[in-house]
Amino acid sequence: MKDYKNVIQKIRDLFNESTEFIPLHIPHFSGNEKKYVLECIESTFVSSVGQFVNDFEKSIENLTGAKRCVVCVNGTNAIHLALLASGVNEEDEVITQPLTFIATVNAISYARATPVFVDVDRDTMGLSPSSLKRFLEEETIMKNGYCYNKTSGRRIKACLPMHTFGHAARINEIARICQDYNLTLIEDAAEAIGSIYNGKHLGTYGLLGTFSFNGNKTMTTGGGGAIITDNEELADKIKHLSTQAKIPHKWKYEHNEIGYNYRMPNINAALGLAQIENLNYILDRKRALAEVYIDFFTSIGIDVFQERENETSNYWLNAVILEDNTAQQQFLTELNDAGVMCRPIWELMTDMIMFKDCQKSDLKNAKWLSERVVNIPSSVISRRLK
Repeated sequence: MKDYKNVIQKIRDLFNESTEFIPLHIPHFSGNEKKYVLECIESTFVSSVGQFVNDFEKSIENLTGAKRCVVCVNGTNAIHLALLASGVNEEDEVITQPLTFIATVNAISYARATPVFVDVDRDTMGLSPSSLKRFLEEETIMKNGYCYNKTSGRRIKACLPMHTFGHAARINEIARICQDYNLTLIEDAAEAIGSIYNGKHLGTYGLLGTFSFNGNKTMTTGGGGAIITDNEELADKIKHLSTQAKIPHKWKYEHNEIGYNYRMPNINAALGLAQIENLNYILDRKRALAEVYIDFFTSIGIDVFQERENETSNYWLNAVILEDNTAQQQFLTELNDAGVMCRPIWELMTDMIMFKDCQKSDLKNAKWLSERVVNIPSSVISRRLK
């Protein structure tokens, strides 16, 4: 068995913490966060109406190149709204990946749809286009322009890949397959703000893309999410749904469908606006940390997950790939016992009691990764790294 004392010491040296607990990822505040939040408080517009909400949406549009952005309370809400607005109905099915944070699949359940799981690629950790294509060729039939599951008889309406730890899935290929089978492509880019693939920001390949701005993300609004799209009609619908489906009026409370209290508060948007102003710095420092990790772990014979050709990852959470499950558990035990927070990649969704009976393809890659991948401390380090 390997001894990971050298890993513990390297991480402690990087974060300049000889004895204190080192968390996995903490937010970085070095800009106008306090100033904008105070301005918001003084304006008294701290809830879901205010200029910071509008300005934050515009800043996300500028960053991603999307025509429209609607911000909401969290990333799970963002996926839920995207599914509803795109026409996913009760009894529809949505293809997704088993190796993801549970919010991806919970949101499908909120829409009363059923998840179907296909495998991931080892080198992206994201949904595999070859697994997707194989499933569609073998398990579905096209009727009246729609894709139907031959086993369940239900319509497969959408495909929901997730860009793991800010690294791009093979989204170009996935998009082409979705087009061939008339599936709505919605990207779960919760972890991918600032990540670029083939010159486009992740989240802009599908009809809709979603982000999370939770406190542990690359940039944060405390709690928050966003939906981006180039479809003006869909954006208007999502904004309407996120504000209790209230028909705009100076004093009347009139609603024309079931809506949701999902609109991002102005005070959260104030924090987000300051964060996005400083995003280039945050991304630069995270890349510097990733490069140090890659050099170090490669030198001691441990694989580190890296961006691929034509990809610029935000390196939200750095990930090492251990040789087997025994090594993974030993790594987790030694580092966490030493006060260096590490966590395994997620348990497969198909192993959860809620989703264990859902249809799935061969998930050999997802299982392989789940038994080997560990996230290591990835917070922004302001000092220069060597």
